[in-house]
Amino acid sequence: MQEKTSKDPLPAPPAQTLDFTQLTRAIKAWAEELGFQDICIADAGSDMAKAESGLSEWLRHGFHGEMDYMAKHGTRRTRPAELVPGTLRVISARMNYMPAEARDSWQVIRDGEKAFISRYALGRDYHKVLRGRLQRLADKITAATGQFNYRVFSDSAPVMEVEWAQRSGLGWRGKHTLLLSREGGSMFFLGELFTDLPLPIDNPVGDYCGSCTKCLDICPTQAIIAPYRLDARRCISYLTIEHKGSIPETLRPLIGNRVYGCDDCQLVCPWNKFAAVTGEGDFSVRNGLDDTSLVELFSWSREEFEARLAGSPIRRIGHEQWLRNLAVGLGNAPFSAGVISALQARRDDPSSLVREHVQWALHQHDSRAARVLESP
Repeated sequence: MQEKTSKDPLPAPPAQTLDFTQLTRAIKAWAEELGFQDICIADAGSDMAKAESGLSEWLRHGFHGEMDYMAKHGTRRTRPAELVPGTLRVISARMNYMPAEARDSWQVIRDGEKAFISRYALGRDYHKVLRGRLQRLADKITAATGQFNYRVFSDSAPVMEVEWAQRSGLGWRGKHTLLLSREGGSMFFLGELFTDLPLPIDNPVGDYCGSCTKCLDICPTQAIIAPYRLDARRCISYLTIEHKGSIPETLRPLIGNRVYGCDDCQLVCPWNKFAAVTGEGDFSVRNGLDDTSLVELFSWSREEFEARLAGSPIRRIGHEQWLRNLAVGLGNAPFSAGVISALQARRDDPSSLVREHVQWALHQHDSRAARVLESP
């Protein structure tokens, strides 16, 4: 038998001898080392009846629009053990995404010639980043405990991320339906690790929105129809990302220059004065997307779109939908020869979806010009 040297890893202790309180402290320390700003633990077996009924009512009203995946999987969305058998705990983690070098969001939104892109999408696709870090966390736990059952998630599979993050004590659900933290606002990503380890659970925190309604009041399309209730069919994030067809004409002028997502409800939230910039290089601004003109982005060919946005979450919507969104932005932009020239260059685009929105945009400029001529 080979003699064990000091360099060989020590065997992991059996589960029954583990100090789970000490292990939890270690997990939280490892998570911080891996770049997470906070991590909390919820009981996977907690009563989710209220969350299930709330989701069912939301779906019954059709507020999910074309997001059919929200109606699939039944109770697996609210009962982790049905999704990953043996799950006892849901570990929720958050990671800041606001890049320090990004141009001020309000300045871009108020500059009609620019394209506003939600600040979470300026860098690398967060799905890959968070899943990779959570996997490394799981590897560290494995080294300490031996093999255990787990699965990592980041905005993937039927997981109610905000609900579990709220139950774990990571924050509370704001009136805009996003998770809020007293220490970090809402500009962060969430990820989860389902595990069969009986770790001590954290306590939920209170709701600190109070009587504030700033997020409801500022929503450009009034998609937040009541506190904690979102009609996704009117939400600009849904319309520019999830919605694949023609954007309703009545909503197009309200979108302004927001061509991928919308941050207004977060930007106005008082708690986001505590939102910290990220230290993650993966979330740094790429391709100048924090401060680029609509005309320039509209000129990208399919090949340029694919190459420039490789590794970006924006790439998932495809070039056609990208052009559709930009056409709406150009229709809302101040008149200029460059805007009209850019739109006219795509009047005969192979895509009927793009052509429709280009024609609408040109009509918007024609109508505004006519009103100017008719005014005394």
